[in-house]
Amino acid sequence: MRRCFPSSFLLALLIAAPALRAQEPAKIPAAESAKPDPEPKPERSTTHHSIRMGGVPLAYAATAGTFILRDSKSEPWARIGYTAYMKDGADAASRPITFAFNGGPGSSSIWLHMGALGPKRVMTPNAEFAPPAPYRMVDNEDGLLDISDLVMIDPVGTGFSSALGKAKDKDFWSVDPDIESLSRFIAQFTGEAGRWNSPKYLLGESYGTTRGAAIADYTQSNLGLAFNGVVLVSVAMDLESIFMWPGNERPYPMFLPTYTSVAAYHHALPAEADDLKTLVAEARAFATGPYQSALLKGDRLPEPELDAIAQKMHAFTGLSVDYIKAARLRVNPNAFRQELLRAKGLTVGRIDARYTGPNQNPQAEGAPWDPHGSAVGGAFTAAFMDYLHTDLKFGDGKDYHVSNREIGQSWDFKHKVGSATQQMVNTTPDLTHALLTNPHLRVLVLNGMTDLATPFLATEYTMDHLNLPPAYRTHVEMKYFESGHMMYLHEPELKQMKTELAGFINRTMHQ
Repeated sequence: MRRCFPSSFLLALLIAAPALRAQEPAKIPAAESAKPDPEPKPERSTTHHSIRMGGVPLAYAATAGTFILRDSKSEPWARIGYTAYMKDGADAASRPITFAFNGGPGSSSIWLHMGALGPKRVMTPNAEFAPPAPYRMVDNEDGLLDISDLVMIDPVGTGFSSALGKAKDKDFWSVDPDIESLSRFIAQFTGEAGRWNSPKYLLGESYGTTRGAAIADYTQSNLGLAFNGVVLVSVAMDLESIFMWPGNERPYPMFLPTYTSVAAYHHALPAEADDLKTLVAEARAFATGPYQSALLKGDRLPEPELDAIAQKMHAFTGLSVDYIKAARLRVNPNAFRQELLRAKGLTVGRIDARYTGPNQNPQAEGAPWDPHGSAVGGAFTAAFMDYLHTDLKFGDGKDYHVSNREIGQSWDFKHKVGSATQQMVNTTPDLTHALLTNPHLRVLVLNGMTDLATPFLATEYTMDHLNLPPAYRTHVEMKYFESGHMMYLHEPELKQMKTELAGFINRTMHQ
């Protein structure tokens, strides 16, 4: 049975138009259009550029195009859109290569591409709405190219990617086909690029961490491709820990410390925090102790304990005691976003709760929109489309799907682990298997403190339940950022992210 969830549950940065066309393609005569394409061909455009990083000039080739992906029978299976950046004159045996993607499901890779990793980035104001075009693009000195080559990937149904042959796009819109198709793309691209002996890295954001954890295991177990390191940005591996639906109360404590961080940022707590880290640590202890215990009691929770828990939640969230008690202690993030600054007529963002916008429906129980998406979506979309056609010289006459909502609405979340099938994907076992069968694999986890899509306590819970032997637990590093899901939108934290990535790759590429 296919399981679907409302788009508000999904982790995609679905914040821009679903498809954009640079110009109308020429009309093809009917007789010609009826001819089958017996052997699809890849398309690509390679351009040459240079950038200064750390004061040193770096020359590189950029290739934007489509790759013909083959299935297990070597038949054409899908056309995968990608952008690859390779440093000129580098030794492939010592030069790292990083494969990266965003999440959704249904999001293209433009967010990591134009916000953090690529050689160009779009400038947006910190925690504010970007003004209309023209947008400003700059050389990204905090990108990845001085430490690693880079391949940005768009899964089927996003970007220029689509099914081929007998396959349909919807055949890829479920957990396991998505994992297999991207794993095969990585292995086949590695072969065609002559990079089998290069240090290899995988980087995913949001649902990209769901797929990334499983891809690390799939490529290693089935295709003979082992990664040096995996970077997980804003983790969503165990979806039951962050998705709230009737009967699933596990996520409520996971969000509470993030509520604390967000309320402190907006000066909405009943008392100003002298030290935010200490306050968040207290919120974490309360969430995993008294609060979780109270929820476990359900209807047996005594009224005095309900009152006491509500008072503590008020101190940690800024929400009124009456509101918390009316919710029976169960405040979901959508309600929190609407309630926190309701008196000021503001709604806070989901992807990054530092962003605020007008409360479009003051009587609504939950937030009807995400100000963060509206604040940056237009800038990223316009900047990328201009860059794609002007600098990379690819894509004229083609539709590029920045965000495909149909994918999120159609996605099948079941996932097979061994002989069992999960009804709601949790790729924690996949990452555990990858770590245990590759003792040199290392994992870097990046968390945003104002991220109301993938709260950091849920990530800590996930990493604490990998069931690793003590000697392996140091193979997973956790790093924290003061902003949200896309922490790289805040320039000081983009620099912090670059420092973390550079250190991680330098530590792991010569193990």
